Amino acid sequence: QVQVVESGGGLVQAGGSLSLSCTTSGLTVDDYSMGWFRQLPGKEREGVSCIDRTGSITFYTDSVRGRFTISRDNAKNTLFLQMNSLKPEDTAMYYCAAGYGVRSAGGLSDKRYWGQGTQVTVSS
Repeated sequence: QVQVVESGGGLVQAGGSLSLSCTTSGLTVDDYSMGWFRQLPGKEREGVSCIDRTGSITFYTDSVRGRFTISRDNAKNTLFLQMNSLKPEDTAMYYCAAGYGVRSAGGLSDKRYWGQGTQVTVSS
């Protein structure tokens, strides 16, 4: 059974940093591109950042480029998102997904597996 579990969310002041992790099991992570997404209540889920299977290609949505860094450790089946210079508008539930097709806007064209999400709250 495939499991995708995010961790690392929390409450932080504007300008601070958080590091999210996403651990997978039950799948061969090297076969999948991975992505981070976020969603506010009542709004559509949006792509934040994505990374190809080997980690050599990364994309970010415009609002986080230069502040967030995505990376992966396939040996540990783990995806990371380092978030620096956080802003109140970064507040959302953050989700990890495994799938195919990295997008230049930061998402995946085919999302196969999702985690349950981790809440990030940035206070002003």
